[in-house]
Amino acid sequence: MGIDLNFDANREKVGEENGVAVWGPVDPPERLGVHGTHVAVDYDACVADGACLEDCPVDVFTWVDTPGHPESDRKVEPTREDQCIDCMLCVDICPVDAIDVDASRQ
Repeated sequence: MGIDLNFDANREKVGEENGVAVWGPVDPPERLGVHGTHVAVDYDACVADGACLEDCPVDVFTWVDTPGHPESDRKVEPTREDQCIDCMLCVDICPVDAIDVDASRQ
């Protein structure tokens, strides 16, 4: 199952990590929520194949450690989501639909 496209309405913002908004529920290490707002990554769906990080033309993503998560021990975080050019490549390339980019959420 991919990211909830209405996460900002359906989830509560529970804090920030590395300057990136985190939307709950969060219960580490199994549930890590959605990270980001304009560029959002569902950490619970992300399998960390790295395609978005490798292919992003403006380097929006960085690796962060998520030890103990059932899908992977690291995730891509939209650390520089303010640099996003809305090309949607990350959305198109994600094999599990864990990413959403929405220009109305900034």
